Amino acid sequence: MGPVRVRKIEIGGGLPKICAPIAAANESEILRAAQAVSLSHADIAEWRADWYEDILDLKKAKRIIQKIRYILGERPLLFTFRTMGEGGEKDISQEEYQVVNEMAAETGCVDLLDIEAFMPEGKGKKTVQALVKMVQDKGVKVIASNHDFQKTPAEDEIVLRLCKMQDMGADIAKIAVMPQNQRDVLTLLSATERMYSAYAKIPVITMSMDSQGIVSRLCGEIFGSALTFGTVGQASAPGQIPAEDLKTFITLLHKYMQD
Repeated sequence: MGPVRVRKIEIGGGLPKICAPIAAANESEILRAAQAVSLSHADIAEWRADWYEDILDLKKAKRIIQKIRYILGERPLLFTFRTMGEGGEKDISQEEYQVVNEMAAETGCVDLLDIEAFMPEGKGKKTVQALVKMVQDKGVKVIASNHDFQKTPAEDEIVLRLCKMQDMGADIAKIAVMPQNQRDVLTLLSATERMYSAYAKIPVITMSMDSQGIVSRLCGEIFGSALTFGTVGQASAPGQIPAEDLKTFITLLHKYMQD
């Protein structure tokens, strides 16, 4: 498995990287959050565009991306519009989802773009694979993702979904699931290790959400997850913990694993 390089960061090489979400409703709050991330321990910033009240005004959205890029300097930027079906804040049509992502990819300011791997497909809609290729043709890396806020699928199903993301040409495969008990957390971690050891040709990102799943956000290096999400202000998913605490724990874990 080869790492994915974005600017000065290698995802899938060295310590797991920390990504901090920028999740706010209006421009001033978004730019304030971006400034906080730029001063934090996070390696990567994620703009959760579904939180933005005017995201379908493409001129406004493009201007905000450009301003975030300026604030972040050389810190990589991940663009994510999370649909309501996968835990997002806004309900939009599939066509609007594609247009928003195309706009982001074309700005030249985004380094990574999240595409939901199992979107509904139908007449007049781009396939997920076509959207992945379009984004990559713009020089942007693709994280194919899947989020289950209801349950933790069986281990075989988790591995299958990650393999499908890899097969559709994504640069990175990501899955987040909701545990009902601690055994579910073990299922996610076991699936991660199995994917990493037996099938992965690209970096994988996995997490078990909510407070029960916090251990999965801390010990990804052991099981093969290349990135974890930590907060600098507003959390974007249940179970996220401060980026500063994540950095401390991950650094210590790595140190003692090397001894």
